[in-house]
Amino acid sequence: MRVPSLAPLRRFANGARWSILALPWLIAGCVTPVDYGKIPHSAYVAPERCNPPATSSAGISDKPFFFVTSRLPDCLTENISLLNHRGDKVRYGRFADPRNVAEEADEAERKVALTFTDTQQWWTGLAEQMTAADGRVLLYVHGYKETFYTSSRDTAQIARLANFAGPVIQYSWPSQNALLKYPVDETNMYWDERNFRKFLMQLAQLKSTKEIVLVSHSLGARLVLPSVEFVDRNVSNSDSSVISNIILVSPDVDTQDFERDIAEEILSDRRVRNDRRITVYASINDRALSLSDGIHGYPRLGYPRCFDPFEAADLKAKNLPERCYARHPTYAEAVDKAALTIIDTTAISRGRSGHSNYLVSAPACRDFAAAVNGKRKPEGRQATHLAHVFILPPIPKGEKPDHLAICRRAE
Repeated sequence: MRVPSLAPLRRFANGARWSILALPWLIAGCVTPVDYGKIPHSAYVAPERCNPPATSSAGISDKPFFFVTSRLPDCLTENISLLNHRGDKVRYGRFADPRNVAEEADEAERKVALTFTDTQQWWTGLAEQMTAADGRVLLYVHGYKETFYTSSRDTAQIARLANFAGPVIQYSWPSQNALLKYPVDETNMYWDERNFRKFLMQLAQLKSTKEIVLVSHSLGARLVLPSVEFVDRNVSNSDSSVISNIILVSPDVDTQDFERDIAEEILSDRRVRNDRRITVYASINDRALSLSDGIHGYPRLGYPRCFDPFEAADLKAKNLPERCYARHPTYAEAVDKAALTIIDTTAISRGRSGHSNYLVSAPACRDFAAAVNGKRKPEGRQATHLAHVFILPPIPKGEKPDHLAICRRAE
């Protein structure tokens, strides 16, 4: 007598478990309003340090990194902080490497030294640094559940990891830094799209800009992709082509939407010939995207679940992993350049969520650093049955890489 397979039951149990976990997330995010606070928001931005004059350049000499933010700043104290609320306007500034902030410190004490600058002064300083670095600039857009401290920490780590010689910018939007505020983060991300696309277009049109390395994590990809499309539609070909190296880490994006609309526009034949490419880092062990998958009902670009059970069965019959990835644009196949490259980090996933392998797992960190520096075929990748998909294989037994030292490049 044939024993029925328990696989469907396990899948049901796993789905039910994540649905139960998602329920309070959705309830809290949908019915609990964002607390305005006890201080009028206009009072936070009233001091001059929030709106520095063009003649002021104090406090930027020791702050190597650039930032642009739509967060509401708190300028009532000497040390400016960025809150989780929407700001009254987009502000520009510089920030210091947050490595000197103790990880064990209370969250309220984890503040990054930052200074606002006049907008024109900010652009002038950026252009000078870009010119000295052959026109290259790195722009990082964070994802869900981030503070300015955590996104600054990640930005600085990316700069060190890639040994990036040009200026580095982080774009900080008003994430709530709360597990149960995912719907609020989605709302704020969409609210901020106009601000980000205007900034990206100005950066692309800057005379000193020759190459924009655009990196996004998680929900940040949903801010980045439509903005690149906007720039493509609204500036000349030479300007938008400088957005050449787009890296999407654990992107919380609908896979089918990416295939149908986004890839067709951003990775058009003309753009790919001008050296534009997208690199995606994905993992089936990404618990954060697994939850997002359950909430939205369809697979995420960074979480290669097979929606079609017949496709999964066909892969299994061929003795292949049951993972379904975004397709490579067919119209770009005639170009002798990879338009879309997907790196599967499942085998080397680390951390409780598996959502940030590019900053915590040594093989992923090495590959990510190479991608930032424009390498199309870094060592360590293994080919799959799909020409545009590669895996990072498991770490060999007996090898114990120092993930922390390799990923953080402590100096």
